[in-house]
Amino acid sequence: MDAVSRRTVLRAASVLAGAAAFGGLWSQAAPPALANADPHRDVAEDARMIWRRLPKNWQEGPFLANGYLGTQVYAGKTPNTLKFMLSHTQVQDQRIQWEAGIGLSRLPIGSLTLTLAGAITAVDWTLDLYNAELGGTITTTQGSVAFSAVVHNDLGVLLVSLTPSAGEAGATWGFQPLESATTRTVRKPPEYVANPAPELGDGYCAQPMLAGGGYTTAWQERAIGTRRLLAATVAYSFPGTTHTADARAAVRKALAARPDALLARHRHWWNDYHRRSFVSVPDKQVQRFYWIQLYKIAAATRADGPVVSEWGPWFPETGNSWTAVWWNLNVQVTYPIVNSTNHPELDAVTATFRRDHANLEASVPPAYRDGDTYALSHPGDWRLRPGGTRSVGVPGTTSKTDQTGNLLWGLHNVWLAYRHHLDKRVLRDVLYPTLAKALNFYRHFLFTGPDGFLHLPLTRSPEYADAPDCTYDLSLIRWAARTLVDSARILCLDEPRVPIWREIGAKLVPYHEDPANGVLIGDAVPLSASHRHFSHLLWLYPLREKVWDRPGDRDLMTRTFTHWAADQTAWHGYSYAAASSMSSVMDAPEEALRYLKFFLDRNVVADTGLTANTMYREGSNFAIESPITAAQSVVDMVLQGAGGVLKVFPSVSATWRDASIAGLRAEGAFLVDASRRDGQTEFVRVHSEAGEALVLQHGVAGDIEVRDEHGRRLPWRPAGPGRIAIGLRRGGTAVVTPRGGRPDYAPRDVPALGPAPAWGLPS
Repeated sequence: MDAVSRRTVLRAASVLAGAAAFGGLWSQAAPPALANADPHRDVAEDARMIWRRLPKNWQEGPFLANGYLGTQVYAGKTPNTLKFMLSHTQVQDQRIQWEAGIGLSRLPIGSLTLTLAGAITAVDWTLDLYNAELGGTITTTQGSVAFSAVVHNDLGVLLVSLTPSAGEAGATWGFQPLESATTRTVRKPPEYVANPAPELGDGYCAQPMLAGGGYTTAWQERAIGTRRLLAATVAYSFPGTTHTADARAAVRKALAARPDALLARHRHWWNDYHRRSFVSVPDKQVQRFYWIQLYKIAAATRADGPVVSEWGPWFPETGNSWTAVWWNLNVQVTYPIVNSTNHPELDAVTATFRRDHANLEASVPPAYRDGDTYALSHPGDWRLRPGGTRSVGVPGTTSKTDQTGNLLWGLHNVWLAYRHHLDKRVLRDVLYPTLAKALNFYRHFLFTGPDGFLHLPLTRSPEYADAPDCTYDLSLIRWAARTLVDSARILCLDEPRVPIWREIGAKLVPYHEDPANGVLIGDAVPLSASHRHFSHLLWLYPLREKVWDRPGDRDLMTRTFTHWAADQTAWHGYSYAAASSMSSVMDAPEEALRYLKFFLDRNVVADTGLTANTMYREGSNFAIESPITAAQSVVDMVLQGAGGVLKVFPSVSATWRDASIAGLRAEGAFLVDASRRDGQTEFVRVHSEAGEALVLQHGVAGDIEVRDEHGRRLPWRPAGPGRIAIGLRRGGTAVVTPRGGRPDYAPRDVPALGPAPAWGLPS
């Protein structure tokens, strides 16, 4: 990391000025840049986002959330107003007679507005990721306001403290509700009407819903000396009507507590969160982006809360069509990062299938609802309900859709959660029973052809074309059948369906291929135009059916990937993230970095792009999945654990001569620390939580030593070029170093390749 600059110290002072309004907790501490070295804190603070210009909208503004209540801060409609746009992940309509995007739609709430005496002339804000706090100053023609804001992690209450100058002592808060109606127009029925007008009271706005229940925004302010503290929240209830009482009670509770105690609790959760894993690389644009995505995913989701919709806990003020949960790619690519960064507390996917799997039957076409078949239509709500009469359609008929594989791909996320922790309860109680019913959907349609293989009738490859033997579906069927067989073995089950699943895995038709261009979309359906979705490449990544370690797989992987990547004119952000990860698993580190950097450099392709605050837009539509999945692309460069081999720094660019990781979690329930210094791996430390067999591609040059955590020698044997097998027991640790090496095992923020601007609006 560069030496601490005067600008860094000034930024820290700006944050302190705003946060002091909470009651002085920070004012009693040393500025972050001057405190004792703490690499986890230091890299998170280095990634803090900066605003030196007033943001105009969701594409530019800072954002806070706790997995439920979210806010974005940006300019109001007049020069003297500042807007805190509110949203909540649980607030949705309940008119289930219509499809989820309409009848179960996320609903707009509204904004708290700070009206100042003068027009805003300047801002100096910092979003501190380590503490999940926004702070700084607002300068106006009449004075200034120091402020600090958090969405309190435990209480789910927005707290905003103000310390105004004399000229801004009259700054006031107000609330502007938005119409309680879906913003989606696709297939919107003509009889749809908005929910009733809100009911405004003293410090609250209650919004009833036609289906019953409703939601209330409540707010209240109290003085603390010369400071002012606002508390605001949103409460939702259905079918009950307790939302107004709940919201007002939450605000009173927050204001009755000591601000310092509230802030300490909030910081404690976030500080612990950031300390669970560590990544530092010399390209600080990449490093800062990565840590912002870790902050964003924790702001967006929690294991006991709703699975992320396209907007996470935030709402685009103008609205758009993505009013529900999208399961055809978006959820699936968002959640892998919670496994690799050791954050099971964010895994809402596993929790959702555990809690709401019975709702999956509603997505099965009525003729196939036999009590033993599941599917997953989209859009849906966070309870897995499709709404209306929507289903995944019937393969081989005109009712087919591109949604047949949604459930299997979603369950692959649960498999990843199991593989990263080896918690058999996840396998037994969540994955195994649900996956069996999901595969059963396809069993209704698979048929044996003249060639003796099992074939699939016409389905639709997502967002591209109809095809029999659709590669997207076949890859998921093959993965599911093999995973069910493995799961029955792991769980020691006497399962009569195992022979059927083995037969599916053995007899499923191979992917249709082109000699030059690799795997096709399906039988006789080539990829003939740019395709943003990588649906016909799932077998390569993330399913990892074909692996680079097997030389016989390499040609097919290369031909198919090269053909897909040849035309990028329709690619979107997640396309570049997928291409980066695919390049990493194919031992192409420079290509992996190039794809990632192209996205991070905010190149615009097909009217899509990364925004100034690391959100993501497609046209004017708001989405969060592409940046978050790009963080997983960074992990894939420094650690891979699929296929029975744990690989450390497997796809690090030659320009990254230094790197440091700690606490990253890999398949097999391994926790990994490692350091690369001056182009050489100086140590790898692996802790085994489950005693899984360990084959380690360590990357250490020359002769090695392998010791346990106490420095005692551990037995090992060669397992291929650059690989060793170590017999680690449950709870054991292995440390691999060059012979005679005694490195410092602490994580470190590695030196920067060069300057990199902060994210946000730093200038």
